Amino acid sequence: MGSEMIGAIGLGMLLVLMVLRVPVALTMLTAGVVGFAQVISWDAAIAQVKTVPVEVLSNYSFSAVPMFVLMGVLAAHSGMAGKLFDSARSICGGWKGGLAISAIGSCGVFSAISGSSLATASTMTRVALPEMERYGYNRGLATGALAAGGTLGIMIPPSIALLIYAILTEQSVGDMFMAGLVPGLMGLVMYALTVSVVMRLRPSLAVAGEPTPWKEKLLSLGGLVPFFAVFLVMILGIYFGAFTPTEGASVGAFATLLYALFKGMRWSGLWHSVQETLALSAVVFFMLVGAETLGYFISVSRISFSISDFLYGADLAPMVVVLCILLLYFVLGMFMDSIAMLVITVPVVYPIIQSLGIDPVWFGIITVLTVELGLITPPVGMNVFVIKAMAPHVGLGEIFRGVAPFIVSDFIRLALLVAFPVLTTLFLL
Repeated sequence: MGSEMIGAIGLGMLLVLMVLRVPVALTMLTAGVVGFAQVISWDAAIAQVKTVPVEVLSNYSFSAVPMFVLMGVLAAHSGMAGKLFDSARSICGGWKGGLAISAIGSCGVFSAISGSSLATASTMTRVALPEMERYGYNRGLATGALAAGGTLGIMIPPSIALLIYAILTEQSVGDMFMAGLVPGLMGLVMYALTVSVVMRLRPSLAVAGEPTPWKEKLLSLGGLVPFFAVFLVMILGIYFGAFTPTEGASVGAFATLLYALFKGMRWSGLWHSVQETLALSAVVFFMLVGAETLGYFISVSRISFSISDFLYGADLAPMVVVLCILLLYFVLGMFMDSIAMLVITVPVVYPIIQSLGIDPVWFGIITVLTVELGLITPPVGMNVFVIKAMAPHVGLGEIFRGVAPFIVSDFIRLALLVAFPVLTTLFLL
């Protein structure tokens, strides 16, 4: 049996194990070890089990992951998120659908130091949903806006998804972060416009909030200062070379910790934040170990090269290949977690992208955006299920109906980024 056939069988085994609901990290590890053993030898596969975890866990670049997670956790537990929503609500006071727009804006700002879509969605749902329900907002619109707003955490830098893509493909983390800035801000603006359009078409879904005077709007900007201070220190420091992205993550985490302590966070709160960070980081690192193992198997099986040769033989235009890959991501996103999807598929598709001469930074941005879509599309939209867990009184059908207009908005944004790659390279050095 040829190595390519073993590679195809290994990927088939991967899908079967996922259908059987085996944890994704264990699925990748199993397929990678067994497949590598079939292509090379069992001795080499066992040796890999010993060396790969050490390689991943000692990789300096990956140390940014727990720092970004810690930033988001500290921001959630220190009261920063509540002050953020209060500020956004004051700024948008009196607008039709203003609370929904405030929630989306809060998600965008919170994601700028969180890096995680699920953390953004869960934190802002806890803060904003009770207020929207108190003012009589349609539950579908309220939860849909929060589910969509939570996806901004995967694109607006710092982003754990962009960080992992950069490391897996050996791209500059700083370039990926800067490339995600415009698409992330586009999402923030387009989601707010989506709320406005929905309000115009169905004004009964929400009422205007209480108007606030300009003086109160200006004073409320103080709630945004901690977020923008941390964000600007990290992004400008990385952009101008003052420190590396990994160092920037540490700087951001330390700044958030100082704010939390200044606001009176107790030892119990700090300990709980560290425990939550360790738990979330362990999940990510276990998936990275599995992905690295699977990547070795894919490499020795040469299945990605066979796919590249097939595409060359089919004489497809590079853009057609990109669109086919994006379609694959969109379908997978309906069933899989975003990070898991990236670490499984990037080792397979990236050699194809390289062989076609496609800009890897641009491809990374549109890939992450397509993965982002999977967070809010049925049947397994992770953000939707997070919000359902936070608000069990709201039906899944209501949330999916509420998020539908935002899915349309994301498709428009994706089309713009595919048609105009310059939008992703605008701030690159």
